[in-house]
Amino acid sequence: MMDRNLRCSRRKFLASAAAAALGSGMGGNGSAETPADAGFRARPGKPSKEGRKPIAVLTTVWRPLSHSYHIAGRFVHGYTRDGKLHIPKHHVAAIYADQLPENDLSRDLCKEHGIQHCRSIAEALTLGTDKLAVQGVLLIGEHGNYPRNDKEQILYPRYEFMEQIVEVFRKTGQTCPVFNDKHLSYSWAKAKKMVGWSQELKFPFMAGSSLPVTWRRPELELPVDSQLEDVLVAAYGPIEVYGFHALEALQVMAERRKGGESGVKAVTCLTGNEVWKAGDAGKWSWELLEAALGRSETVNPGDIRRNVGSTPVGNQPRIPATAFLVEYRDGLRGTVLLLSGHINDFCFAGKLKGEAKPASCMFHLPPPPGAKYFDCQVGNIEKLLETGKSPLPVERTLLTSGILDAAMESHYRRGMKIDTPELEVRYAPPADSGFFRGSVAAPV
Repeated sequence: MMDRNLRCSRRKFLASAAAAALGSGMGGNGSAETPADAGFRARPGKPSKEGRKPIAVLTTVWRPLSHSYHIAGRFVHGYTRDGKLHIPKHHVAAIYADQLPENDLSRDLCKEHGIQHCRSIAEALTLGTDKLAVQGVLLIGEHGNYPRNDKEQILYPRYEFMEQIVEVFRKTGQTCPVFNDKHLSYSWAKAKKMVGWSQELKFPFMAGSSLPVTWRRPELELPVDSQLEDVLVAAYGPIEVYGFHALEALQVMAERRKGGESGVKAVTCLTGNEVWKAGDAGKWSWELLEAALGRSETVNPGDIRRNVGSTPVGNQPRIPATAFLVEYRDGLRGTVLLLSGHINDFCFAGKLKGEAKPASCMFHLPPPPGAKYFDCQVGNIEKLLETGKSPLPVERTLLTSGILDAAMESHYRRGMKIDTPELEVRYAPPADSGFFRGSVAAPV
């Protein structure tokens, strides 16, 4: 088992993301807003709950800079959009926190804002009644002290949380939209069952990373039915936690190819020198890597083979080069390269048929404490809650959950190619992939 101090939390990922001053092109949606000169950036008031609808937050832990802090916190405090204080149309009515560490924030937050702190998921959804008492659920199973299995997958209880949500839905005969943060489960079988429940009970279900919807530099949106031949994401960090974000960045581009998504037939995970050997053998493209690195704001001078894994960067330990080789069923080739020590951001490059120059962009991640790319994710969660329809295909995250599970299996088996006939996941991409446009900062 990996030492707990080396476990890769999203907080560490945020802390090392590249900073820049750029913002949200997403306009207001009719909810309450405060003039930009009202001092909300430094001295915000407490948002009113009047006219807003209740949601429940089910989380592993709510501590400073955790995903609950960033995602659910925006429904508690509001957040900046287009230079104004934006208050979502939904408010947090109940919190269930599975773990309460010394730096827990959930109990004091509940006291301050009149939120019900619940001892069970059922109580959070019903507020102690015999009916569903909320109009949305945020399932945030990230951070906290959880074990790992032999494949080094963190056993976050996202599936178990969903199982209890579904039990309440069945018992009350009522449902509501559910958002699941990050991958659905460490297990493909459990991830598939979670999506199956949403289809069976017909409740809106959205999941995934913030990477697909954060700002892109430049603002690259590949047309639907693009003739993609090869796609690559260069990123950083250890395999599971960061690898998932890189896969979501890869998939939001890959799904826009001609014919839409048809699934993945095999996955291989390589580490160390095997990564460079695979590149030299043509199993992934050095040309696409060069194009992706051309968008990086953090690329390290020197030979990538010496830089990667040579030194700790920020809170990251030394991490060897890692590659996910993704073989799509329709022949598209996909690659994720985790290159800690050479870059500290997420960059995409793709080869389009007939185009001499690859299409490329960086996924822009403003760092903590604000981690404003959560603005982008919350903006899309608001669409889910308000319309009762996910703006993003949950099938994308079902597929990336399965790819990641296969990659972890390949890594456990020391680079064995894992055939994935079960990953025949088909879906069409949305016309708008949901990423935020414009600048991040909004000067007074």
